[in-house]
Amino acid sequence: MNKQELIDALSDETGFTKADATRFLQAYTATVSKSLKKGKDIQLVGFGTFKVTKRKARKGRNPQTGEELKIPSRKVPAFRPGKALRDAVN
Repeated sequence: MNKQELIDALSDETGFTKADATRFLQAYTATVSKSLKKGKDIQLVGFGTFKVTKRKARKGRNPQTGEELKIPSRKVPAFRPGKALRDAVN
């Protein structure tokens, strides 16, 4: 499902216009991004948890030259599904 299909599904499910569903989706993604940037977790009971995890620095290799390089540590967003979502998928 792409973004437009998600907007169409939200519009059909809620009865809101597609413009309202678009604004909602944009506000939702902006809010999640801002919260994660501040280091706050977002927990939606039954759905899942969004949080930021840290990756350690590690060594890698350039596949073209075989040269070893250092990959720096970084923060990455992560999602852990809740039990209700896992059950719905299975």
